[in-house]
Amino acid sequence: MCGIVGYIGKRPALPILVNGLKRLEYRGYDSSGVALLVDDDIWCRKCKGKIKELELEINDAQPNSNIGISHTRWATHGAPTTINAHPHLGCKKSIALVHNGIIENYSILREQLKGQGHVFTSETDTEVLVHLIEEFFTDDLPAAVRTALNLVEGTFGILVISPEAPNLIVAARRGSPLVIGLGEEETIVGSDGAAIVEHTRNVIYLEDDEMAIVDSHGAVVRTLADKKVLKAVEELPFDLAQIQKGGYDHYMLKEIFEQPDTMFDSMRGRLQVEDGSAILGGLTGYWERVRSSSRLVITGCGTSWHAGLIGEYLFENLARIPVEVEYASEFRYRDPIVDKNDTILAITQSGETLDTLAALREGRRKGALTLGLCNVVGSTIARETEAGIYLHAGPEIGVASTKAFTSQVIVLIQMALSLARMGPLSSESGRRIAQELAMLPEKSRSILKQNDHIKKIAEKFAKHNNALYLGRGYNYPVALEGALKMKEISYIHAEGYPAAEMKHGPIALIDEEMPVVFLAIKDSVYEKIVSNIEEVKARGGWIIAVVTEGDTRVKELANEIIEIPPVEQCLSPILTVLPLQLLAYHTAVLKGCHVDQPRNLAKSVTVE
Repeated sequence: MCGIVGYIGKRPALPILVNGLKRLEYRGYDSSGVALLVDDDIWCRKCKGKIKELELEINDAQPNSNIGISHTRWATHGAPTTINAHPHLGCKKSIALVHNGIIENYSILREQLKGQGHVFTSETDTEVLVHLIEEFFTDDLPAAVRTALNLVEGTFGILVISPEAPNLIVAARRGSPLVIGLGEEETIVGSDGAAIVEHTRNVIYLEDDEMAIVDSHGAVVRTLADKKVLKAVEELPFDLAQIQKGGYDHYMLKEIFEQPDTMFDSMRGRLQVEDGSAILGGLTGYWERVRSSSRLVITGCGTSWHAGLIGEYLFENLARIPVEVEYASEFRYRDPIVDKNDTILAITQSGETLDTLAALREGRRKGALTLGLCNVVGSTIARETEAGIYLHAGPEIGVASTKAFTSQVIVLIQMALSLARMGPLSSESGRRIAQELAMLPEKSRSILKQNDHIKKIAEKFAKHNNALYLGRGYNYPVALEGALKMKEISYIHAEGYPAAEMKHGPIALIDEEMPVVFLAIKDSVYEKIVSNIEEVKARGGWIIAVVTEGDTRVKELANEIIEIPPVEQCLSPILTVLPLQLLAYHTAVLKGCHVDQPRNLAKSVTVE
């Protein structure tokens, strides 16, 4: 499910492959490996653990090869062990393969292949693929790959090499991304442009059920039905500097501090302050259809789902459009009632999240208008939706999303504002919101200046094992997001709740050992939140409150406060989430956790 890099060209392949895997470490993984064609043989090294362990396994080896494939694995079928790591080789050691995805009918295929004499050494579903290709391989590797993949059910992004076809790499995809970089007398294939951008920004993207025959001069693309496909060459929308740390200790910290700029970039050329509206070119020609929809169904996973919950408040409060927010992973399995009068809005940072893509396709099958909101240009969801909006947040390397979340919410605000101005929202109200929105980058900088203060709070927070995050209205989803960030990277058990729900169960957990984080800004539910704070204080809970600057009332009740500038209620999630991101970050660092690559997590979840 994680990183793939392949190289064929005029330079030594091994250092390019290993460095490419390092560029993809942010995706999360538990083992890694590399295979090269050396003379008439396959040279393969792989191991459990981080890429530094793979480098020790390679041990200064310098095999003479200009073609190879490599992989970082996030375990699905089989434990994270050296045997289960990729690449996998066939019985005859004549084929090497790396794979992202899941082969759903692997068990049946495995038994059939065993009956034909194939011997399996791993627990993985992937190994079925290499044996299946080997079964059909005579003298035409692309034909063998094509035949094998037409028997496969599930998802895959694969690279295949063989010493019997020494001048090519075969690449194919279904549901798992592959990008082909076109250099000078060299071609680099990756599951992500981050592995390619150091060498070239000219790329082509494979679509589902397409296969590429790759050599040092480029790629010929055909479908799995063996029809030739002409591909347009596109340019990666980022450069090498954008995927480097830039002096910060971690990518996550860098991305938190980039948010004033990424907020601005999400509004640049879009927000029309004087009109109290926004120009979102990706939705041109679709506004009336969205506005007249029976309802808007927002779908996403994790952080994107939380952004969708904020979107529900925005679209219903401002534009008066009925909204439902659905976990993408559950959507298609409950046979949802969707028709041509609905609009489906899929939210995803990567544009490759398999559950979100499946939900989108389910909506499209039922006739709904499908829109996408994602960060990665050329991603699958960007290509498969009828219309959509890019975040312009730049590459996000940290596994725990930060700047993509705030950019998602800013784009949702602009979308809701535009729809609202077509309906019930007055120009005066629209201008007021737009003016406040334009001020958010500067206001966010004032919050980030409290970094040292938040670090001191984290020093106390890190001593606890559990926490509650409570908010109401627009800030209930922020409570969920703050709790998610804390559990993702610090491994502290944290739960977000609507504050009023605390007394319907979670209040039983509160004692002096329980940190409780309140989002208690001055808005329409301020008095209610203060009452909830009183309830926690009466039971000895340790209270951390995010408050509006100058609030003395909550200051008297809370043990710790973090101030944010006054802000329009519907825009408050953009500011209230920032201190929660920093709190999670510093807590994780103090606990010695791997902030950018938290255990068991992957950046782009391309399996169910």
